[in-house]
Amino acid sequence: MPIEVLPGASRFRTTGAGRDTRHSFSFGMHYDPHNVGFGALLVHNDDRLDPDAGYPDHPHANTEILTWVISGALHHRDDLGHDGVLEAGGIQVLSAGSGVVHTEYADGAPTRFVQSWIRPDDFDQPPSYAQSSVTDEYTCVASSYGAALRLHTRGASCHVATLGSGESIELPDSPRLHVFAATGAVAVGERLLETGDAARLVHEGGRRVHADADSTRLLIWALP
Repeated sequence: MPIEVLPGASRFRTTGAGRDTRHSFSFGMHYDPHNVGFGALLVHNDDRLDPDAGYPDHPHANTEILTWVISGALHHRDDLGHDGVLEAGGIQVLSAGSGVVHTEYADGAPTRFVQSWIRPDDFDQPPSYAQSSVTDEYTCVASSYGAALRLHTRGASCHVATLGSGESIELPDSPRLHVFAATGAVAVGERLLETGDAARLVHEGGRRVHADADSTRLLIWALP
């Protein structure tokens, strides 16, 4: 199917300890053998944290982890020596490489963030961390070529956009696209994505999508 829409209400959900997470793919206790990823995209979580709630020290390896803070602020600390707060609108990429341990906590306020994990091309590379802020413009925020944040997956790129009602953008020209409506609503073909909904598109690169509400914020993955 060229376009598959996944309503936010149908996603796996994990709650507890001030955390509420919806998963686009199999994650933790939730397993569906027919839904373990989409191309190189392995995880796409929509997290909501109570003030000061979060995730204590935990390890990652051989994964590119991109985090976009929608609201609130996220305190990140890792054993590479990075310790700071990512405000709303900020994006970070943690290339776990050969191994890294980090923590993530809401910094004193309710916080919502979207986190994606993608598979790198080469394993056991030195880990690294970088962050950037984004504007409301439609822009590529992370890629294997030329963006502010680097991904170690050739041909993969991540884009964000904020649209007003009636505005439209052209999706990247890529074999696979994952479109997530973080806020607002967007028409993808004849289907409407509302807050928390996602669409997976195959061989639909270059399609135009149209916002159906003000302050529509999209996270778009273009995948090889």
